[in-house]
Amino acid sequence: MDNKTQKMNIVLSLTAFAVVVAIVCAVGIYTFKHRVPEIIQGQAEVSEYRVSSKVPGRILKIMVQEGQFVHAGDTLAILDTPDINAKQAQAEAVLSAATAQNAKAQKGAREEQIQGAYELWQKAKAGLEIYEKSYRRVENLFGQGVVSEQKRDEAKAQYDAAVATERAAKSQYDMAVNGAEEEVKEMAAAQMRQAEGVVAEVNSYIDETVLTATLDGEVSEIFPMVGELVGTGAPIMNIAVMDEMWVSFNVREDLLQDLTMGAVRDAYVPALDKTVPVKVTYMRDLGSYAAWKATKVNGQYDLKTFEVRAVPEQKVENLRPGMTVIINRE
Repeated sequence: MDNKTQKMNIVLSLTAFAVVVAIVCAVGIYTFKHRVPEIIQGQAEVSEYRVSSKVPGRILKIMVQEGQFVHAGDTLAILDTPDINAKQAQAEAVLSAATAQNAKAQKGAREEQIQGAYELWQKAKAGLEIYEKSYRRVENLFGQGVVSEQKRDEAKAQYDAAVATERAAKSQYDMAVNGAEEEVKEMAAAQMRQAEGVVAEVNSYIDETVLTATLDGEVSEIFPMVGELVGTGAPIMNIAVMDEMWVSFNVREDLLQDLTMGAVRDAYVPALDKTVPVKVTYMRDLGSYAAWKATKVNGQYDLKTFEVRAVPEQKVENLRPGMTVIINRE
């Protein structure tokens, strides 16, 4: 091959190389200018609370529908609990008996009983006066030697018996006036308080048969049907608190540079065709069960995934749970 041919081949090779380099550069410039920005996709979430009852029963009536907005205190459902109703009747009967017993202990004897005890006491006093006078006369006569010692002793025994009878009658009268002992009164009062506690407990269960909303929100799910039995703590419905809405993203850690705590980013909601500012308020490692991006084959490291929550800086009308929210990463 002559020199001219060799030079021609070299020129052609250099020209081809230059063309390839030019094409690669052009493609790179075009790709750089028209590259698609990487997006971070999430969805709107909302706080929910579960409505349940402390007592088992049968669903008697459901007062709301799914999608309905309710206010705190609104009645949501009513349960039928015949067992609790029976316990309420029993508890109220026990309370009535305990109240009557306590009133009796505090009041003491009836007026008729007190009057009867007083009359017996007065009778015993009158008898005592008679026996006392008789004994004094017999004693004087005995001192004069008119009556025997036996007569004096008989009169003394009758007088002592009259004294004991008068004391016993006086004690019965005092007991009727004073009523029961303090210990008996306190026991009766304690039994009444115990019965009141049982009634209050049963009434609290009765209150649980009418389920009400604790916060304003929207009924998102209703689980049982009318007529179904539900157990203690069984979920009956979920209420979404629409004022407590946020956006949840699952983000690889190599995309977290602009999503630091407190950072505010513009987010796009396709369903509303609207861009809203959101503020990062929560960040947590999803753990080993979350998706990883393996890069160790390139001698680097595995990328973990984080859950990032952001709250809209202002209320977004018509934003619903589950709507897609996108953050563009340039």
